[in-house]
Amino acid sequence: MIKNDLFLRALKGETVDRPPVWMMRQAGRYLPEFMELRKKYDFFTRCQTPELASEITVQPIRRYGMDAAILFSDILVIPQAMDIEVQMKPNFGPYLPSPIRSLEDVDRVVIPDIQESLGYVMDAITMTKEKLEDEIPLIGFAGSPWTILCYCVEGQGSKSFDKARGFCFTQPEAAHQLLQKITDTTISYLKAKVKAGVNAVQVFDSWGGMLSPVDYQEFSWKYIQQIVDALKDEAPVIVFGKGCWFALREMAQSGASAVGVDWTCSAQNARYLTGGKITLQGNFDPARLLSPPAKIKEMVTQMIRDFGKDRYVVNLGHGILPHIPLENAQAFIDAVKAYKE
Repeated sequence: MIKNDLFLRALKGETVDRPPVWMMRQAGRYLPEFMELRKKYDFFTRCQTPELASEITVQPIRRYGMDAAILFSDILVIPQAMDIEVQMKPNFGPYLPSPIRSLEDVDRVVIPDIQESLGYVMDAITMTKEKLEDEIPLIGFAGSPWTILCYCVEGQGSKSFDKARGFCFTQPEAAHQLLQKITDTTISYLKAKVKAGVNAVQVFDSWGGMLSPVDYQEFSWKYIQQIVDALKDEAPVIVFGKGCWFALREMAQSGASAVGVDWTCSAQNARYLTGGKITLQGNFDPARLLSPPAKIKEMVTQMIRDFGKDRYVVNLGHGILPHIPLENAQAFIDAVKAYKE
């Protein structure tokens, strides 16, 4: 049994004294203890070494005492497992030297044996669970098939992912085959994570907002729905789409336990669009953590009032930025823990 199960209770919609809090990318580059490890080990070494991944996962918990931990990993371990080379270049980000541009390229993509190709992630879960000692839940995650496709086709990060969108619109058959391969792999991966011990999973659709509402249904949402359908009876599923306010209604009706909201959608609109009956997560602007601590506390308190303390998980509207002062992250967490109606 998890001692602090506030996060899991919020996902079930139970009445709570205060909402739970965690931060996307909380295990990462704003922490000095993380920076020390970064000096010694490159990015994918950190992801692929269970001892390092588990240590990085618990670092923010030791420092701040969030109500949930999220396993340190990366969404691009999926294409790596599918035999697509992915490098992480310093001061550049992800780089895929052989991007997918044709049906022939898609045919070469494999659906891997998860234990064989991603067993290191399961080992990291086992080690992390030992370190957490059932104090708080552990979240596992994956990127949405569309978001993974964006990197596989573009070959790197982008502001607009024009090549990825162009691939979908000019070669829809190839795009759908690739999306299905990614979906099948992701389902196996998340199921393995649940079996290894994660208490909930989150699907990140970081680039969903690049698509029009109609194209979103075709190239992103129907694949996320497959993931939710496959996982929802095994663990709570959180769906988060950045810039996807237009899909909040579908997300709320999908069978997911919670829906993430970015900072461009107000609490009132998010509740309205999702029908008011599902747990919501978010939506503090990550850049607002640059505000003075007193201002952060005031804004967090107001945010909880706007969403309501029940069926709500306090979080950022996207990942924490690398240059956030430690005391500001502390103010964010403390404001939630001190919340009283």
